[in-house]
Amino acid sequence: MPIRKTPLRTGYTYHIFNRGTNHAPIFYNKRDYQRFTNLINYYRWDNNPVKYSRFQTLPDEIKKEIRQNSKEKLVSFISNCLMPNHFHFILRQDKENGISYFINRFSAAYTKFFNTKHKRSGPLFENRFKAVLIETDEQLIHLVRYVHLNPYSSGVVKNLEDLLSYPWSSLQEYLDPQIKGVCDGKEMVLKLFKDDREVFKKFTLDQAEYQKRLDKIKHLIQE
Repeated sequence: MPIRKTPLRTGYTYHIFNRGTNHAPIFYNKRDYQRFTNLINYYRWDNNPVKYSRFQTLPDEIKKEIRQNSKEKLVSFISNCLMPNHFHFILRQDKENGISYFINRFSAAYTKFFNTKHKRSGPLFENRFKAVLIETDEQLIHLVRYVHLNPYSSGVVKNLEDLLSYPWSSLQEYLDPQIKGVCDGKEMVLKLFKDDREVFKKFTLDQAEYQKRLDKIKHLIQE
């Protein structure tokens, strides 16, 4: 993978996104989405003693011990959304080179899984993931909203009810404290709404139709 001209800085938050080569799908079914989710949850931790493919075959007591010994994070997840041919993460880098190391490890593992399962070869993702530094709280909350609305604005789900139950984004984690996912850093967003999840929900959904119209315009321009 090419070296980045501007290194990503530890302690800073970034919007990270990448897509399949030639806009090709990176998910075909629920099993693909679930494997991807398992991999990002596993590889966000530093110093994993075994690859995930080996980890999942271990006895439960050894898995538990490995999880308990995973103390240092490469990244913290603020939000995420998986789409048929791309993904969005909002991440805080917690360790030097943590984002690049995390992306490289999980994407290599997922590519191997995907290629084996779907009988293909070669790269699955574009060469270099995109990274945008998030510099203000306002930029952060607008990007989190953009990420969560992605399934609706792009037509993957047809209505807001389906968006609220979309299983491959962190929106449900934000709205229901009982749902535990990968987003261990979502509190930095919720505190900007005084931890009022209904206010956060309204902030998100009020922009849904506008973002969908913008997405349609973008596709018309690109045609």
